[in-house]
Amino acid sequence: MTPEVKDRIDSLVNQNKVLVFMKGTKLMPMCGFSNNVVQILNSLGVSFETVDVLEDNEIRQGIKEYSSWPTIPQIYINGEFVGGSDVAIEMYQKGELQQMLEVALAS
Repeated sequence: MTPEVKDRIDSLVNQNKVLVFMKGTKLMPMCGFSNNVVQILNSLGVSFETVDVLEDNEIRQGIKEYSSWPTIPQIYINGEFVGGSDVAIEMYQKGELQQMLEVALAS
């Protein structure tokens, strides 16, 4: 990953309380895993931003290196990498995701 791509990702992650790197957009997810994350966040009523990795191959490859996580989607809350679709589903079912989001959005 180039320093420029890392800076772009840093900027995106730090500018948004809740950010999802995904395939497609929150209005039109382009894969089932991305759709799962969008549905969970929508059901919790939180505001979040998305980055469509299909639009930018440098970000698509760079984000995997940035997080040391091989798959997309990737969720960041308050600048911290949380996980992907499976992690989000598990945290949601346990009530942990709601708690994390409440704390993040209150700060």
